[in-house]
Amino acid sequence: MVNGEPAKQPSQKVEEDAAVTAEPAHRFVGRAALKLDHALTLWPVAVEGRVVLDVGASTGGFTEVCLERGAAQVFAVDVGHAQMHPAVADDPRVVNLEKTDARTLTPDLIDQAPELIVCDVSFIGLAKVLPTSLSLAAPGADLVTLVKPQFEMESRGDVGRKGVVRDAEARAAALERAVAWLDEQGWTVRETTDSPITGGDGNREYLVWATLRG
Repeated sequence: MVNGEPAKQPSQKVEEDAAVTAEPAHRFVGRAALKLDHALTLWPVAVEGRVVLDVGASTGGFTEVCLERGAAQVFAVDVGHAQMHPAVADDPRVVNLEKTDARTLTPDLIDQAPELIVCDVSFIGLAKVLPTSLSLAAPGADLVTLVKPQFEMESRGDVGRKGVVRDAEARAAALERAVAWLDEQGWTVRETTDSPITGGDGNREYLVWATLRG
């Protein structure tokens, strides 16, 4: 902002005494939160009063969105450590399970069956990272997950320079495989949509909403 007005371009010349300020790009602790916030605004997925499992919590963007929407408790799982923003980690409803591989979760760690699972992971496909989490879900649970085509490809040849999948058909096929896999696990895919923003590497991503059958 220049004197209270949006700058016309990054290289705009200004007077020496101009008041130059910066506005935050968004209100969340991480930009990934915009993806889940979009999905939960678009779809009638209940969050309030539910136990949530956040797979790939990282800085806590997805967890923050769930807390804002009234989650009773969030189990935030990530293989990294010291990543979660203090504003999220300090919420008493958060169980911060850092240095924890989602593939090794047990009922001892997740001592309440998740009624909502949210997922944002990288460098691994859903079929490898989600089975254990899905097995812990409460009856009628919901899942909202990102599908990142670059990690769902059958052939690395479909992944271009810098890890970006530019072929629209290849991206669509990756989404279809993820949907089919969830169906095989007993989950009914209710909706899919494009992520409102690209991944940090520029890849187009998808959001999927599924519910546990039975």
